[in-house]
Order: sequence, then structure tokens, then C-alpha cells
Amino acid sequence: MLRTSFSIALLTILTVFTANLAFASEGEESHSEGGKVNTPEEINEYIDHHLKDSHDFTLFSYGTDPRKHVGFPLPVILIDEGVHFFMSSKFHHGESVAESNGKYYALYHSKVYRTNEEGEINLDEEGHPTNVKPLDLSISKNVVGMLLAGLLLIWGFRSLANSYKKGPIPTGVGRVLEPLVIYVRDEIAKPNIGEKRYRDFSGFLLTVFFYIWLLNLMGMTPLGFNVTGNIAVTVCLALFTFFIVQFNGNRSYWVHIFWMPGVPVIMKIILMPVEVLGMLTKPFSLLIRLFANMTAGHFVVMSLIALTITLKAQFGVVAATGMSFVLAFFISMIELLVAFLQAYIFTMLSALFIGMAVADDHH
Repeated sequence: MLRTSFSIALLTILTVFTANLAFASEGEESHSEGGKVNTPEEINEYIDHHLKDSHDFTLFSYGTDPRKHVGFPLPVILIDEGVHFFMSSKFHHGESVAESNGKYYALYHSKVYRTNEEGEINLDEEGHPTNVKPLDLSISKNVVGMLLAGLLLIWGFRSLANSYKKGPIPTGVGRVLEPLVIYVRDEIAKPNIGEKRYRDFSGFLLTVFFYIWLLNLMGMTPLGFNVTGNIAVTVCLALFTFFIVQFNGNRSYWVHIFWMPGVPVIMKIILMPVEVLGMLTKPFSLLIRLFANMTAGHFVVMSLIALTITLKAQFGVVAATGMSFVLAFFISMIELLVAFLQAYIFTMLSALFIGMAVADDHH
């Protein structure tokens, strides 16, 4: 337990220190002088950039002419009158135009658009690009995070399964996973689904719990993953729960939706659209809760770190950095709790919705 607590504290310190270092290096000069961050508007743009998905990993930047970025590129795969494949280093962090098979592409707000050789982006009256947007199937930072989380889960649970072949007590990583697996089974699956059917859905609940938790923890690392802060990812996870509920709903479940028993006919008619709407609001609450909480947490941490820049004029660089580090450290510790809590809530509500769909008719 002591070793685990020390590891969590060390991870948090490393994350906050790296983010502080990045902000400090970005904030020494104005944005117009080498791409550095100095004003409140530029800070907001910097935070927004780090919350979004990207086509490369950027750990930090330094220098002014030219600006140098430390990180590594990722594969870009575009479908635009054929398949275009190249590394994101061609974009040079959005500063250059990438050429592929006679076509030119540029990054605008982390999205790829077809342009001319000069990289011109045409905007409409509302400021939206009018350039052709190819189908982007790139291996982005969030995709890497999801693949890495999936591989880690396969490795962890395979190790747990293999450890049982050696004896009743798991060893290695299995010793860490077993109490959590038992917790999900006994405290989430059984109470909400019931003894008869909980085994049918335990695999899904365990996958969702550990997948979300691991992605949330990865979002606390200096690599800057924000997978669960991507609305498309949370929509996909919520849709899994939605379809599992609908396809496994028994007769009693559908009767309670379309013809509520035990109430007058006029109430049955009134309650029908309300219950149908409830079918949709349940997964919606799942995806919004996860997305909003994780995005808000990252935004608060980055905003506190930004105090290094906004307060340096009043208190000096050292004092401002120290204040932002302490505040961000404590918020990051809370974020570690939220990472677990959001995985627990998503899994608990999924089990509850499934349990309501498969429950026996007591009328």
C-alpha cells in the first residue's frame, strides 16, 4: 500500500512538473515571437489545443527561430480520391503543408483540410473552413491511447488467468487485478443484475470498468492522453450499454415501456412517450457525465498551471511557478480519485440499466 501511494504521488508530481515546464517554456515571450504563450487568449488556445486530439505527440517546445518541438509523429491516413499515407512530421506541427500524390493538405485546429501548395484555408462568414475535408482515418494520439489501453488489459487479464494455473492465489499483476475483479463482481454486477444473470454481463462490465479507469489514468501522464474527454469515445461506450440493454430486455421490460401495468389506460398513453424518451436519456447521461467530468478536470489542472504565466508579473516567476505547482498537485490528486470514480459510476449505472432490463416481472 505504501509503495502504491508513493507511485501515485510520484506520477502526479512528474505530470504537474512536466506541464509546468511546458507552460514556462511557452510563456517566456509573446505568441508572435516564436509561437510562445503569454496572453490570456493564447493560454486558452494552448489549453484547448492540449485537450483536443492531435496527429502527433508533443512533449514540450523550445527556441524561437525556428521553434523546435520535442515529441514524435504518428501515421496520417486520408481517403481523398484514393488513399494517402504519410507521417504527421510533414505538417511540422501545423506549420507546413504536406504533399501526397499531387495533393496538398494542411492542419487547421487539429483537423486536416485539402489546400493549395501555399496552404491557404478559406473561411466562410462564420469562420468555418470551406476547404475539402478528406476522410481522416489517421492513427491519432487518442487512437494510440485506446490501442495501448487495450493491449495492457489483454496482458493484465491474461496474466491473471495464467496465474491461477499455478495455484489458487494469483501472483504478479494478477494480485492487483483480482481484488478489483471481485469488487466489480460482488459490489456492482450481482446486486444490480441478480444472481441468475450477472455472469452473462460480467465480461462487459469488467471491460468497461478497467478500460475507462486505465484511460483516465493515462490521461494523467505527461503524454497528455484525453481519450475519455473525447465525446465520440464516450458516445461509443454509452451505445454499447444501450444496445446491450435493448437486445437483452425481457417481456416485462418492454411492457413497462409501452403499456405500463397497474395504471389507468389514459396514464399508459401518457407514460409511453416518457418511457421511450427515458430509453435515450439513460445512455445520454452516461456519455455526458464521463465526458464532462474528465474534460473539466483536465481543464482545471491546465488552468492552474497557467498561473505560472498570469501571476509572474505580480509575484515573480519562482513564486508563481510554486503556487501553480502546489495547486495543480492537489487538484491532480483529486483527479486520480475522479479517474476511478467515473469508471465506477459508468459501470454501476450500466449494470443498473441492464438489471432493469432483465429483471423478472413481479406483477
